[in-house]
Amino acid sequence: MSRRFDYDFSGAVSWAHQQRKGEHIMKYTPQQLLHDPFLNKGTAFSQAERDAYGLNGLLPAAIQSLDQQVAQAYAQYLTKANALEKRLFLMQLFNVNHVLFYKLFSEHISEFMPVVYDPTIADTIENYSALFVEPQNATYLSIERQDDIPAALANAANGRDIRLLVVTDAEGILGIGDWGTQGVDIAVGKLMVYTAAAGIDPSQVLPVVLDAGTNNQALLDDDLYLGLRRTRATGKPYRAFADTFVAAATAQFPHLYLHFEDFGRDNAAAILDQYKDRITTFNDDIQGTGIIVLAGLLGALNISKQRLEDQVYMSFGAGTAGAGIVARVFDEFVAQGMAPEEARRHFYLVDKQGLLFDDDPTLTPAQRLFARKRSEFADAAALTTLEAAVAAIHPTVLVGTSTVPGAFTEPIIREMAAHTARPVIFPISNPTKLMEASAADLINWTDGRALVATGIPSAPVSLNGVTYTIGQANNALIYPGLGLGTIAVASTRLSDGMISAAAHSLGGLIDASQPGAAVLPPVTQLDAFSKTVADAVAQQAIAEGLAKPVADVAATVAAAQWHPEYRPLTDVEIVK
Repeated sequence: MSRRFDYDFSGAVSWAHQQRKGEHIMKYTPQQLLHDPFLNKGTAFSQAERDAYGLNGLLPAAIQSLDQQVAQAYAQYLTKANALEKRLFLMQLFNVNHVLFYKLFSEHISEFMPVVYDPTIADTIENYSALFVEPQNATYLSIERQDDIPAALANAANGRDIRLLVVTDAEGILGIGDWGTQGVDIAVGKLMVYTAAAGIDPSQVLPVVLDAGTNNQALLDDDLYLGLRRTRATGKPYRAFADTFVAAATAQFPHLYLHFEDFGRDNAAAILDQYKDRITTFNDDIQGTGIIVLAGLLGALNISKQRLEDQVYMSFGAGTAGAGIVARVFDEFVAQGMAPEEARRHFYLVDKQGLLFDDDPTLTPAQRLFARKRSEFADAAALTTLEAAVAAIHPTVLVGTSTVPGAFTEPIIREMAAHTARPVIFPISNPTKLMEASAADLINWTDGRALVATGIPSAPVSLNGVTYTIGQANNALIYPGLGLGTIAVASTRLSDGMISAAAHSLGGLIDASQPGAAVLPPVTQLDAFSKTVADAVAQQAIAEGLAKPVADVAATVAAAQWHPEYRPLTDVEIVK
């Protein structure tokens, strides 16, 4: 969000690529080299490099190792007073030196995740315009200048081989709503996690925001707001904008994995359905959240020794995320041999109007698939609250994506727990202020029987001599490995089979024998199990014929990973 140097980066670095003996030669002045975060080493430039690149006198005399820089940066990080200040410091470091940033991040993944990403990122999104200093390699595309899209993408890539693009229109950011162009921060943060967790090369990624306006009146009234000052486009004009972007991005980057993030409910599923069988694409809110909840459910059943086919699933919150999760878990019921019509009878959607019924004309296509008939219930008209729905249906699985804080009350949870031995309860709305219940309350209200995952990090809970570790239903447990596996073998699509393979690989990593075991593996091991997920995804892509066979899948995936270390600058030419 801010820079260490007083320097106008916007036009300073010219990656003047020219073909010379088959290599791309990048021309820089010494000052430009120091301000390119992809190549800058700071005080780690050796004396030979300082001589070769005209850096003598532009850096302090001491030459540090990367490890020394990491220790120094971490000491500075620890002086920051709160999570927001810590995030701003880390973003400053990212702006200056990508290798140093990712080396530091890789050594403190669990500690940094809630700072670099959710929940702290919600604060920087809400204040993005006021805090803005540096675009952080992002691309800002305007619905009012669609002819500029191909050139804008080319300018942003600047000759780089883009393999992964995260795009948002910021209509449905986390649980905090429409934040217009400020939502670009979610794309930047998501890509940081891809690199830190799975080793995606940061020179091959691009964050993009589609600025179609905003309906957030506070932003429109804010003199500092940096996005378009207009209400959000909808319908055909909006879809034409999205299609123009997809066409330009896939034409320009032929090996692209396109990740959609935080689109609104009216567009997210429709765009995914339009493109999922045509290009390699992924929607994190629909597919990613579904994968992580499925993985958590499989982990919970490993602990409880119960069968998937015996579960009754209730979603409180039936928007893009809630309906997407239900669809993913439903697919698993079918994959395990249950007929689709029978599988649908295991699912119930509850939203602000109560239990969803199929005679409601406002239902989205995704909701309609799982809406119930009023004839199934003796008093359907009474099922207008979550409490009434739980009492009538007796779910064994309750997942919250409602962003209604405190919605999972003690009476509701005790009623649920009275009818199932090991209730599976996942209040995954985020940030923290929007959680349906705390992990501590859920453990205490069920006398330790609940199998709990939350959307944000939760501290362990102690009860009656047992310490319950709380799994975090964080999409970061899934999407980095999913992307790495897909990219590593150049899969032409992201299939349901690959998604299922990812969920099963993650669900199998927990130790179900431990008292109080978490239903999901810990974020502290994010880099290790991202590789496990990637191996499973790559293997499945090959098995389905979506990628060419390789002799050793694990070795192929490992070879595709980038590691934060300084390398010789073999393609740099210094100009005076």
